[in-house]
Amino acid sequence: MFGRVAAAAPAWGFAVLLLVWPVSSGIELSTFAAANGPAAIAIAARQQREQIQAPAPDSTTQAKVATLDPAEPPRASPALPEPFGLPALPVAAGDVLTKWAGVEADIRNEGEILARCRESMERCPRIARDFLAIVAQGRAVSGRARIGVINRAINLAIRPASDLAQWGVPDRWSAPLDTFTTGRGDCEDYAIAKYVALTEAGFDAGDVKLVIVRNTAAGEDHAVVAVRLNGDWIMLDNRWLTLVDDVDMPQAIPLFVLDRGGVRQFAPAAMTAARRSSAPASF
Repeated sequence: MFGRVAAAAPAWGFAVLLLVWPVSSGIELSTFAAANGPAAIAIAARQQREQIQAPAPDSTTQAKVATLDPAEPPRASPALPEPFGLPALPVAAGDVLTKWAGVEADIRNEGEILARCRESMERCPRIARDFLAIVAQGRAVSGRARIGVINRAINLAIRPASDLAQWGVPDRWSAPLDTFTTGRGDCEDYAIAKYVALTEAGFDAGDVKLVIVRNTAAGEDHAVVAVRLNGDWIMLDNRWLTLVDDVDMPQAIPLFVLDRGGVRQFAPAAMTAARRSSAPASF
C-alpha cells in the first residue's frame, strides 16, 4: 500500500518537476496532457515509440537468432529507456528509496537460498521450491508466453491482503520467499515476486522494472511490473491475467520506476494535476 509514501517523500514529494518533453507533434507533454487528460501520457508514449526504429538485422544476426534455444528470451532491441517513454530523474532520498533498498537486501539474501536449492533440492525449503517451480514453468516456454506463465502463476499463488490486515502496519514491502511463506500480499508484494521471478527465468535485469503508477480510475497508487520484450514494455498487474502494453494504460500515470539501478521519478508536468491526493493502493 502507498498511503504513507507521499508523506515521506522528498520535500517536493509527488509534486513533480516541470520538464519540457516534446512529442512528435512538437507540443509539450504538459500542454498535451492538460488538454486531453491522463490518456495523453499513453498517446505520447505511443508517438515516441513510433519514432524509434530498430536497425534491420544483418545476415549474421539472423543466423544467431535462428540457433537460439527456444526457452531463451529474445535479446533486448533498441527501445525507449523507461516504460511509458517518459523521462525519469534519480531519487536521492525518500520513503520509496528506503523501502526499495530494504527489499533489495532481502532479495539478495533470498538469492543465496535459491542458489543452494539449485545445488541440492534436499537442502531447499518448501517455499523456495514452490517459487523455483514457477520460474521453471516460465523457462519451459519463451517470449510473451514466458511472461504470461509467470504473471498467472504468481497471481494465483498469492491471496490479496492489505499490509495493515497482515502485518499491522500501513506499508510493508516483502521479498518473494517472505510473501510465499504467508501466501498473502498486496500489489507491491505481487510485483516484487514477479520482478525476481522474471530475472530468475532469464530476462535481463535491465529489461525488468517495478513501476509505481497513479491509478486515476480508482484514485490510488498501485505497483506493477514492466518487462521489455522486442522493444515494447509489457505491464504485469495482480488484478488481471491479461498482458497489457504500457501505451494501452491510459488510466495509469507513472510515478516511479525501480530496478537494480535504484529509484527514478517520472517527471511529466501532467502528474501534478492528476495526483490531487494520495490514497492507499488496493491489493
